[in-house]
Amino acid sequence: MTKVSNFSPRPVNPADDAAIRAAIGQARHALATQDVPIGAVVLDPAGKIIGTGFNAREANNDPTAHAELLALRQAAAALGTWRLDGCTLAVTLEPCTMCAGAIVLARVPRLVFGAWDPKAGACGSIRDVVRDRRLNHSVEVVGGVRESECAALLDEFFAQHRKIGPDFGPAEGSE
Repeated sequence: MTKVSNFSPRPVNPADDAAIRAAIGQARHALATQDVPIGAVVLDPAGKIIGTGFNAREANNDPTAHAELLALRQAAAALGTWRLDGCTLAVTLEPCTMCAGAIVLARVPRLVFGAWDPKAGACGSIRDVVRDRRLNHSVEVVGGVRESECAALLDEFFAQHRKIGPDFGPAEGSE
């Protein structure tokens, strides 16, 4: 993956590094269902993980089953509120437009991610939904944490699928 950054490099906060490591652990779970290996965790204001998720679009036949949305739902349930004030979302890949919108709507104040997404990234690459001044909430963004490790997981997944072929789903005629 190509690095596309709108940010100056800065030292990595150890808590952010640990959160991305946890998200990478979540991403690996997606491999069991041939989902794209993206993982996410939500941390409460004290730094405790209260929500986890990994891509489950293939597993659930659900186009909205992105890691971020699943982690946000779990965190909201844990807190008993949709407002995730004071929380941090850590995810292995820069969120897409759908997930960026959910981050804003959940009032998540802080986003940490690993790899940049120059094709669909909506948090600084091709769009910047989470910091759009026209919206009612703005998000602090820290991108590129463990970027190489996060990108390698995705690159390996797609290289393997290119060898298998373009059909990621069940074989024709199978039920």
